[in-house]
Amino acid sequence: MDIYSNICAFLADRNVVFRTVHHHPTFTSEESAVARGEEVKIGGKALLMKVDNDFKLFVISAALKADSKKIKNYCKTKSIRFATKEELLELTTLVPGSVPPFGRPILNFDLFVDPSIVENEKIAFNAGSLTDSIVMKTSDYLTLSNAVVFSFSQTE
Repeated sequence: MDIYSNICAFLADRNVVFRTVHHHPTFTSEESAVARGEEVKIGGKALLMKVDNDFKLFVISAALKADSKKIKNYCKTKSIRFATKEELLELTTLVPGSVPPFGRPILNFDLFVDPSIVENEKIAFNAGSLTDSIVMKTSDYLTLSNAVVFSFSQTE
């Protein structure tokens, strides 16, 4: 089963209400928001990062950027970088922009969520492809994701 089907089954098995949107391929957060008919800020941008020797997944509002210093401080590390396209493909079978905001049991990574996600009533995300999105209540997402919440968005 592909990741999109796994997410849909995972949510349905837990009686979570969600909406699927099949759309043309989207390559930016802004394109995804338009295709879903939602605001950019409710988009959950999933970033796979290598922290020391481990890959971890960080989810932030699509309207914001991650602050690597905050992530370094929280993780108590000096070494952090984004996964390369090749690493992303090898570790997830996915391309940039298609990574869903789920760690285990969907993707085998520790999961961290920025409060910019918590502030919204719903979260929308590309679900394992550039053409399939899911929109669901943030409260359900937080319950199911078992994410650690800490602030890592850039402040202006």
